Amino acid sequence: MKGLVLFIVPLALGLRVSSQNDVKGFSQDDARGLNFKWKADSIEKWSFHFQLTTIAQGHPAFNANYSGANSLHDTAESALSLTTTFFLGRKLWKGAAVYFDPEVSGGKGMSYALGLAGAANGETYRIGDPAPTIYVGRAYLQQIIGLENSTCVLKDGEKNQLGAMIPCSRIVITAGKFSLADYFDDNIYSHDPRTQFMNWALMSNGAWDYPANTRGYTSGFVVELINPTWAARISSVLEPKIANAEVMDMDIAHANGETAELEKPTKIKGHPGTVRLLGYYNSSRAINYRTAINQMAHGDSTSMQVIMGHAAGTSFNGLKYGFGLSFDQELTRCTGFFFRAGWNDGQTSSWAFTEIDHTGTAGITVKMNKIKRPLDTFGLAGIVNGISKNHLDYLNSGGYGFIIGDGKLTNYGLEQILETYYCARLAKTLWLTLDYQFVMNPSYNRDRGPVNIFAARAHVDF
Repeated sequence: MKGLVLFIVPLALGLRVSSQNDVKGFSQDDARGLNFKWKADSIEKWSFHFQLTTIAQGHPAFNANYSGANSLHDTAESALSLTTTFFLGRKLWKGAAVYFDPEVSGGKGMSYALGLAGAANGETYRIGDPAPTIYVGRAYLQQIIGLENSTCVLKDGEKNQLGAMIPCSRIVITAGKFSLADYFDDNIYSHDPRTQFMNWALMSNGAWDYPANTRGYTSGFVVELINPTWAARISSVLEPKIANAEVMDMDIAHANGETAELEKPTKIKGHPGTVRLLGYYNSSRAINYRTAINQMAHGDSTSMQVIMGHAAGTSFNGLKYGFGLSFDQELTRCTGFFFRAGWNDGQTSSWAFTEIDHTGTAGITVKMNKIKRPLDTFGLAGIVNGISKNHLDYLNSGGYGFIIGDGKLTNYGLEQILETYYCARLAKTLWLTLDYQFVMNPSYNRDRGPVNIFAARAHVDF
């Protein structure tokens, strides 16, 4: 796998693979029955989409016996975030397309997105300057290779997708800059903080320290093998040079993230669902927690500065591996259920996503047909996050991560979060959401909280 990284990443391309859920308009049985050739001209030549999301979020004052440098503020606070994305796509040759997504983001999260392992706003990042910033989110090439003549309809109207007739069984290769969360750990009911749950641990598996810069993007490749009854995907991408920072580590022989996933559609009493099993292995400049604890005992904070994201590590001993399970299931035409579970070894410091070593989430979403609002959605979910013994000892020794740290942690408890939302579609391109989160033991600390978080979200999409 690392040999592939050494060959492909320097091309500065990024591979994206369409998932089984991209195939719309035909059931799996229909797809098997189709038997006409894939037409190269049956595809849109251009794709253009736009989204704007703004979230106003805040919490009242709450009880805290003490606070540290990375604590959620215990006084009342509010924050406003905004992201705008242009999604551009262009057909190249048969089965190939290029995609380019410039993005603007501004504002900040509560306490600058510090103080909660399951951070409350999936549209914010750990960035100190709230001024609007323009950057390239995604820029990648995609190639579809058909494995048989039967075809499925890939409808237009989706971001980073050209309407086409594509092979039902296919290999899809994507190379360039993208977010790994675009391709792995998908969940139809809990994956998009712009229209669904907002918490970080609900938009992705919190224990998956997926390689990304501070805005959630990386570079590398993804390859998927897809047929109507299952899918498999692998990827190899860059790691950040500094924990949760913008610059990626170009020492690709030592710093890289490898991810694999198996996906299987299911049916329960005729209702569709999907099971996904994920595994990952990261190599980076992250620090072993026990090493940092031993140094801190002698007054040396060198390793802590690396863990906090204030300095680059000098060695590549940050090996981390983990597993994830995701399941979504339609219960009725209006109701869906989901859950996720995740675990990582917890020996080395979190490096890219957030500071969760094991997690479990579950919830439901309901389309509001009974009140004649079929395009509105109600959601309710619970989160339980935890950390390893070494991670706990590090925080209790006065250590800080890049997301959490109250200066000590003598009264550890699982971080528990309840989130509920109501998303109303007010017009064809406009959604308005009211959201509430209740947090017990923020940053695993029984001496702080509970916290009540309220939010309003507006989302424009066309």
